[in-house]
Amino acid sequence: MSSGLGSRSAGGGDQMALAAEQGRICALAAKGQRDLAERAAAYPDLFPARPFDPALFGNVAMAIAFGAPWADLDQLRVMNRAVLWGFAVDWLVDHEARTRAEIDRLTENCLAVADGGRPAADDSLGRFLAELHDELAAVPAYATHGVVWRNELRTMLDAMAREWDWKQDAAAGVLPTLDEYLANAPNLACTVVNVVHWIHSDDAATLAHLDALVAASDQVQRILRLVNDLASYERDKRWGDLNALMLVPERADVERRISDLVAYARELLDGLHTTCPVQADYLARQIGFSTGFYRSTDFWGVV
Repeated sequence: MSSGLGSRSAGGGDQMALAAEQGRICALAAKGQRDLAERAAAYPDLFPARPFDPALFGNVAMAIAFGAPWADLDQLRVMNRAVLWGFAVDWLVDHEARTRAEIDRLTENCLAVADGGRPAADDSLGRFLAELHDELAAVPAYATHGVVWRNELRTMLDAMAREWDWKQDAAAGVLPTLDEYLANAPNLACTVVNVVHWIHSDDAATLAHLDALVAASDQVQRILRLVNDLASYERDKRWGDLNALMLVPERADVERRISDLVAYARELLDGLHTTCPVQADYLARQIGFSTGFYRSTDFWGVV
């Protein structure tokens, strides 16, 4: 209680400066939301109004803006669009695909685009991905580090397909273990977006430590997977999705695992603070923002 009162009693100037900074970040989010709404409107078959409602665009843009408030609008725009594309894949795989063959075809088409191929005219997912690929490939760092993005994209697509398989098995009462589920956390599409950000930033210090940043991001991704699940359990049950709470006897088991993962993440991020402090802060802010955000809501709109 005393710490809360202390923050309220801070000087008026401090509060105005804090509010001004928060207002600046919210303005970045507002601009990002408008851009996402425009991209969604360009692909209406890919982004149906339910569940891709305006709040989803706002939530994505807000998460990215608060995660990297020092980034410029171009950097934020690329990250926002990469997240939105990931949501589209998630929707198609989790809720639209009826056979594994459809998912395999989707994966093959996306990887072809990631390799520089041109998508079919009726492939909205591929055309949106081609936009992202072309913008990323225009950055000098892509020549050397583009393979990292391509590998992470493959990992994400494979993870989404694996969860689709698990959902079919769940109908027969067969579920993955919590460890297996966490190993499949790339289906959250967090690290692949972070890699887009780091390559697009074209920052020498960041790129010199890209492998370490990806390893730390994977740890953060596992945390976000579980934090997300604590918030979305009821929705996941309605939608027929898997959730970590379905794999353990008690909610406390997931909460304990989050605590362990956070402790290890702190060690990784402490080490990165000496070599690339901005990106270490970026990953730490992802944990902090998501922990606060998921206490009362999640990203998806109503179906």
